[in-house]
Formats: sequence, C-alpha cells, structure tokens
Amino acid sequence: MPRKILHLDLDAFYCAVEELQDPSLRGKPFAVGGRPDQRGVVSSSSYPARQLGIRSAMPMARALRLCPKLIILPGRHRLYWDMSRRVMDYLHALTPLVEQVSIDEAFVDVSALLEEAEAIARRLQTTINEELNLPCSLGIASNKLVAKIANDFGKKSALIRMNKEGQSGPPNIITVVSPGEEAAFLAPLPAEALWGVGPKTAARLAEVGIHTIGDIATAPEDVLAKRFGKNGVEMRQHALGIDDSPITTSHDARSISQEVTFARDVRDGEALRKTLLELSGGVGKQLRREGLLAKTVKIKLRWPDFTTLTRQVTLPQPTDQDHQIAQSAQELFMKVWTAGRPVRLLGVGVSKLTQPEAEKSASHQLSLWEAGNHRKEALDSILSELEDRFGQGTIQRGKLSQQK
Repeated sequence: MPRKILHLDLDAFYCAVEELQDPSLRGKPFAVGGRPDQRGVVSSSSYPARQLGIRSAMPMARALRLCPKLIILPGRHRLYWDMSRRVMDYLHALTPLVEQVSIDEAFVDVSALLEEAEAIARRLQTTINEELNLPCSLGIASNKLVAKIANDFGKKSALIRMNKEGQSGPPNIITVVSPGEEAAFLAPLPAEALWGVGPKTAARLAEVGIHTIGDIATAPEDVLAKRFGKNGVEMRQHALGIDDSPITTSHDARSISQEVTFARDVRDGEALRKTLLELSGGVGKQLRREGLLAKTVKIKLRWPDFTTLTRQVTLPQPTDQDHQIAQSAQELFMKVWTAGRPVRLLGVGVSKLTQPEAEKSASHQLSLWEAGNHRKEALDSILSELEDRFGQGTIQRGKLSQQK
C-alpha cells in the first residue's frame, strides 16, 4: 500500500503569531526582522507586504523603500517557539512519525491510520485554525518529496488566485496528489521546483533543452548521469515522483544557531568576545528549553567584503551549557581572527543534537570537574529563569577570558 504523507507549513508563521498579539495588524503591510539602520533583514512578512514585493531575507532598508509605511516588528522567538510546540503537539497526538523540519514546517506519516489522508489533514487544519487561530497549508502525497512540492504549488496557486480577486491573506489550503499521479502532477512544473535543483543546476539543464520536471523525467538516464553524475540519476527518479526517504524523528539533522549583523563593522576584540558570549547564551538557552544536548559547536564569520567562513569543533561530551559553547566558539574564533580585523557578521550555532542521557543516580559521587560543571549548569538555568521572568539582559554575564 502507498504511504500517506502530510507536509504541514504554517502560513507566514511569525506574522500570524504577531497578529494574535495585536489584531490591529491584520490587513496591514508589516514585517518581522531587524532594524533597517542596523543592516537588519526581513525574517517574515505579512501577505499585504508580500503583495508589495517584500520577501524574507530581503534587507529591511530595501523593504522600507518598497513600502515607506511598512510596520517593522522585532522578532519574539520565544513566543514563536512556544506556539510552534503547541502545533507540533497536535501532530504527535496523531502519530509518533513526525519530522519537524523547522519552527513552522513538518512532515507527518499517517500511513498507519485507517482514515483517509485528506480527512486527517482537514481535521488537523481545522483544529489548528480554530484552537490556535493560526492558518496552515498542507500537501498530501505518497512520499515526502511530492507532498512538499504539492504544498508549495498549492500555496502559490492560491495566492495568485487571491491576488487576482483583490484578496490578501494566508492561503490556508490543502493540496492532494493521489497515488499513481505523482509524475503527472510534477511534469509541467519548472525544473527548479524539484529538490536539489537550484539556479545553477537549472541553468545547466536549460543548456540541453530541459526546462520542466517532465523534461527531466523523459531525458535519457545516461545523458543526466554523464552531465550530473550520481545526482543526475537521483534527479530523474525524483522527477518521476519516486522518493523512499523515511520520516526522520531524531534531532540529528537539526541545528540551532544565532547570529548578528553589526550596524557598523566591529574590530574591537572585547566587543566581539562579548558578542560571542551573548550568542552562546542564547543558543544554550534554546537547547535547555527544548531539552536537547549538542555535540558540535560552530561559528560563522563574515568580513566587510562579504566573504563568509564557518568553523566547527566536536565536543568530547554533548552539552547544553552556555560556558562550554562560548569557550569552544571563542577558540574557533581566535584561530581565524587577527587583532583589529573588522567583522561584519558573527554567529554561533550547534548541531548533532541528541536527547539528554538518563540522570545519574543519587549515589554517584561527582569528581571535582563534574561538580564544578554542575555548578555552572545550575547558574545557567537560574539565569535563563530570570530572563524568562524579567526580560533579556536582567543579569549580565561575566567576561569570557581571552585565549592566548
């Protein structure tokens, strides 16, 4: 029997949550993101703003030029994560086979349920609409690939139709691709709609007369293999609607990160180390909030000429503690930064996420190192609680010592 896979996407999620907090925002062009005078970018834009050409990842200064009356809101990520968890709870109530791709997106395998996939999706959508007052769209297919593309296609089609009718709002739509119809559904779509086909690959495909997913599906396999290697063979399989990838319920593929783009390039070492400490604290807090540990710490650096580099290190033991993340981040930073060199962007992230191990038994005697580490863990937890209750910056953390 074919699988029954749902792809859930929360429509303009950050903006939808902000509208819950302030209903007067509904119908207005607004964006969540950074300040335009500090090189901020758009994290999410409302649908009226999207009609004016404002998109995610766009510099906020450019968004303001497109819409001088644009309302700009700072992100409230704790609020977004709390709402995201409530949505994901509904998915987990259906089945344990839930793969959360991001804060506002997930795959759900409902193959084991007797009910038709479309009926399950409509009930789920109604629940999220009515109980959380959030719009969401779903794609339904026999595999993850087609379910995701179906959802993207359905949302775009709905928005085009709504724009023609003078409407502005979330698509909140369900798109179904029946088993056996995968290849026919994909065929007329542009090649870049397929997983793994970015602008460069699409340009190379166009060079040999391949413009749609259907063109890829009918292209000789040896031609694709010669031009793209093993990826060409996989590309053709995907173009035929074939995808056996399972639902991944572990956190291994996820990562957590925070970054800042400075209003002006920063060359002061003390200021950069303080930023590393603050970013590490934010990452550690999110790990603890989600009950996760991280095995890998990484940094991201961008110089004024927009050259960007990343470095990472694997820890001896997984952690969720600020001081361990910060120490590793600083060691990575000092290996690539020279005193006085200006920095445009700085970021700290963690990956290889796992669930915490079972608690040590009460009879386990801690070594001096472990005891000190547990005191730091307790301090991090207390700081997080104070910030949750009284706001960010209630207590300032001490300096991170400079490594020689």
